[in-house]
Amino acid sequence: MAIAKAERLMNLALCLLGTRRPLSKRELRESIEAYLEAGSDDSFNRMFERDKDDLRELGLVIETVENLDGEVGYLARRDSNRLPPITLDAEEAAALGLAAKVWQQARLAGAASGALQKLRAAGLPEDVDPYEAHGALEPRIPVHEAAFEPLMLACRDRRPVVFEYRKATAARPEPRHVEPWALECWRGHWYLAGWDRDRGAERVFRLSRITGKVRSRSGRFTAEVPDVVTVRETVASWAGETADRSALIRLRTGAGYPLRAKATAVRELGDGWDELEIPYGHGLDAWLVEFGPDVVVLEPAELRADVVDRLRAVAKG
Repeated sequence: MAIAKAERLMNLALCLLGTRRPLSKRELRESIEAYLEAGSDDSFNRMFERDKDDLRELGLVIETVENLDGEVGYLARRDSNRLPPITLDAEEAAALGLAAKVWQQARLAGAASGALQKLRAAGLPEDVDPYEAHGALEPRIPVHEAAFEPLMLACRDRRPVVFEYRKATAARPEPRHVEPWALECWRGHWYLAGWDRDRGAERVFRLSRITGKVRSRSGRFTAEVPDVVTVRETVASWAGETADRSALIRLRTGAGYPLRAKATAVRELGDGWDELEIPYGHGLDAWLVEFGPDVVVLEPAELRADVVDRLRAVAKG
């Protein structure tokens, strides 16, 4: 089925690119075997409209022209579907290749590879190999969350979505109605920034906490999309990255590596516990709760109280 559709799309694209005048639906149907085999006019019309939309989604510029008799025709002018001359030096080509390699483990790997092939055909220097190794360390952006692809498409198409989301302090997920703005990866985790309709405010969601399917909703955005969406800055502030104070905690030996990586001082207490001094900023209490019984907050008192309140909320369900 996929091969048949690809062949049909290719034949339609060749017809539209090869004609000097607009071709009507009737002429296109007579020129493409798959359309001749359509059982009825309605089946052909649905197939043709889907194919036309798919080609436009792939980037083909298809013009709709009405002749003097009122008949509608279609064509794809070559000058409208030709990339301008592309000149890339070795460093620019290497940067493109490196960017494509970053997505090798993600759902965008095919799109990145296809984009490089098109650039190669349009003038990418032949003596530059975009996939050549750039050193012992190779960057990767893993995308394991099933929510990534539907949210990426929703951000692109400006479509509201709804999904079940479990907060760090909640025992069960709850529905969230969101107008998605942007996706960003920070320290190995993907985050979505958008407008939370239920709360009437901007929110950032960690994709690993989205449960079930992401479902699209009809209608337009109700909130204005900001020119700059500060996903990393928001998450960093929650994680205490912008902290100007310190907190003292006890951490079970061999546990909580992320906390140990942030610690400014570590002291062994014995009996399976260590004492850590870590940066203290907004949202640190929510992060500490994730480590459960492996963490005990010593000071400041307000942080200890916030962590205890969150743990009690989780226990109550």
